[in-house]
Amino acid sequence: MQPRILLIEDNETNRKLAIRFLQDDYFVLVAENGQQGVEIALSEIPDLILMDLSMPIMNGWDATRILKREKRTLHIPIIALSAHVLSEHMNKALEAGCDDYQTKPFDFDELITKINFWLSKRAA
Repeated sequence: MQPRILLIEDNETNRKLAIRFLQDDYFVLVAENGQQGVEIALSEIPDLILMDLSMPIMNGWDATRILKREKRTLHIPIIALSAHVLSEHMNKALEAGCDDYQTKPFDFDELITKINFWLSKRAA
């Protein structure tokens, strides 16, 4: 059974690229904003979440805080996705509860390494 990854990303191009790259090895659930992502995470309980930070309706920082306070989802690893490379953005994501940070545009080899690390850590 493929691991289930929830991709929360508002940019359609980024969504399509990520889905195309991930779908062979993972079952990909998709949300277009943080609010929708929280709803899907609570109902589907994915194995890992890829969380864009800058989104309309509810941003990734707020969505992460909600998911990390909820008993059903607090154990799910969250990898923040952001175009911001400054350490202050990464620190803010980690403080919100993200477990890791990946800059955009995606280095898919690096992202897959992070995904597999967190999935194996969760399985252990």
